[in-house]
Amino acid sequence: MSEAWYRWEDNKLFLRLKILPRSKGNEYAGPHGDQFKVKILAPPVDGKANSHLIKMLAKDFGVTKNAVTLVKGESSRDKLVCIDSPTRMPIDLEMQE
Repeated sequence: MSEAWYRWEDNKLFLRLKILPRSKGNEYAGPHGDQFKVKILAPPVDGKANSHLIKMLAKDFGVTKNAVTLVKGESSRDKLVCIDSPTRMPIDLEMQE
């Protein structure tokens, strides 16, 4: 059994993401094993994909960009992200396994 793609630690939500840069649009594509696939428009060049991802997550989870931290995977498509005190959950991101 694989590990869940999300976990809560107090008021912090940790997400294990598989990023697909240079996609046709921004969308939450769904669970992919122990990760959640996220498609983004930005290319994986000069940190653009990371910046785009942080901005997208902040907007969708109702927090500031400072509340979204890239814990692991700065130069990888496999990322661990922490969202501090999210105020809403994106409709596409149902927190059920």
